[in-house]
Amino acid sequence: MRHRKAGKELSRNTSHRRAMLRNMVTSLFKYEQLETTDTKAKAIRPVAEKMITLAKRGDLHARRQALSYMQDKAVTHRLFEDIKERFLDRQGGYVRIVKKGFRKGDGAPVSVVQLLPADEGNGEKKKKGKKKKTGKEVKKAAAPVAKEKKTPEVKEVVDTAAAEEASEERKEKEEA
Repeated sequence: MRHRKAGKELSRNTSHRRAMLRNMVTSLFKYEQLETTDTKAKAIRPVAEKMITLAKRGDLHARRQALSYMQDKAVTHRLFEDIKERFLDRQGGYVRIVKKGFRKGDGAPVSVVQLLPADEGNGEKKKKGKKKKTGKEVKKAAAPVAKEKKTPEVKEVVDTAAAEEASEERKEKEEA
């Protein structure tokens, strides 16, 4: 039976493992990126996310908890002042692990652990090649609104908006 055997030992005793994780989390927040083995990367992620959650809480007790774990006071201050702003609107998943390949010396699988950048930190997805709607597509999209309201004023507004967008697109095509 393996009751109460959760977590990875990483071939270290408890104090060595804890010290290593503290150093690695501090380095992650200092440089915002870190290269290590896959297993260590998976062990770092929950600790780093807990530190960011403490920073998002932002009170004195949370700051003292983070200071008791992290090695560098300046890095902790940076976490609570700068890095937390990046993740205020995000509900988790602040750290990304990217597989890099295998280490030359011993063949160990290596990963890069990164904090998400500011543009991805707020939970918005990237928009890839989204086209503007043509006049016909605008009419199709706006048609259910006109049917729901069943008033002539709304229909006129929808028709004028579609006509304006169609004329703008024609102008853009002529310029190009």
